[in-house]
Amino acid sequence: MSDGYYNSKKTDDICDDVCGQEGSRAGKAFSRVRCILRGLDFKTYIILFTIIPIFIFGIYIHGQKLTYFLRPLWQSPPKPFQILPHYYHENTSMETLCSLHGWKHRDTPRRVFDAVLFSNEVDMLTIRWKELYPYITQFVILESNSTFTSLPKPLVFAANRKNFEFVEPRLTYGNIGGRFKRGENPFVEEAYQRIALDQLIRLAGIEEDDLLIMSDVDEIPSAHTINLLRWCDGYPPVLHLQLRDYLYSFEYFIDSKSWRASVHRYKPEKTRYAHFRQGDVLLADSGWHCSFCFRRISEFVFKMKAYSHTDRVRFSHYLNPARIQDVICRGTDLFDMFPEEYTFREIIAKLGPIPRSYSAVHLPAHLIEKAESYKYLLPGNCLRESG
Repeated sequence: MSDGYYNSKKTDDICDDVCGQEGSRAGKAFSRVRCILRGLDFKTYIILFTIIPIFIFGIYIHGQKLTYFLRPLWQSPPKPFQILPHYYHENTSMETLCSLHGWKHRDTPRRVFDAVLFSNEVDMLTIRWKELYPYITQFVILESNSTFTSLPKPLVFAANRKNFEFVEPRLTYGNIGGRFKRGENPFVEEAYQRIALDQLIRLAGIEEDDLLIMSDVDEIPSAHTINLLRWCDGYPPVLHLQLRDYLYSFEYFIDSKSWRASVHRYKPEKTRYAHFRQGDVLLADSGWHCSFCFRRISEFVFKMKAYSHTDRVRFSHYLNPARIQDVICRGTDLFDMFPEEYTFREIIAKLGPIPRSYSAVHLPAHLIEKAESYKYLLPGNCLRESG
């Protein structure tokens, strides 16, 4: 053993040579990378060049799904509604029905205004207005030449107005020009159109204590629900409606958690048309919500690109007509998303296709009366027209 200093650390002549080179900053950086890679074993190479890229690609493909699945970790469920039992039978008097709800029967019915923003849902609007027709004082409808995502669109209602002659004496129609601000949050354009609808409702002649229905076209209150509310006193000034929730048609029943539809006793300067929670009371089993219930594949494509949640169209192949048709017939999600629930138990319970329903009982009357025309909305008819 010599008296000199002994260094037991192993060295690599190649790395020493490379890392000691003089040169440009880029050259030195590349040399350092070569040095680092020179010291890695085979397993590390596999992780670095195979597993990590696959993981990053998986996050890119399924990141949004993962966020929805982990929703229970970062978002608590909203305050539960107070749910009111709902009593109805066609052979029961209105006095009895009001009494069963704990309400008073009125001497005269309230006036009712049904107001909607319209995009392109001609069939659903027909079914809605046929259902509500006997009890509506004024039908108020607004459409724009712009989608919520600032895409140009034709005035579909105006082009099909002749199909709605049955409401013409009680119709207040308006259209509004879009602002076409590309890149803006779609909910901003949606709010802009709802403010315009507020103004149109006032022009329609609504007065204090009239009833105002606030819901999307595909959120259809049942006729007997609206008739009950027009004849009774004693419920809150804002009453949300629990609707039976369907997807693609009345064949795919999801649950009864749809609550955004509401009925308001109108207060000038206070009542504002909105599509979010405005009260805490929910009337059970008050109608139907049929989302993405279109006759044609092209209408699915249009809505996927047009509505406020267009960010869910993460890949262009989602808009492929063959894929959309397959999704409809399997009862799976158009956007390949996890269920929007607040607990892991509920998310897991709803994974997979929606079970088919073979019941066409207690559906909107016009749908059954014209079943042949609306076959695509009834059980056993998942195929859609292409045009």
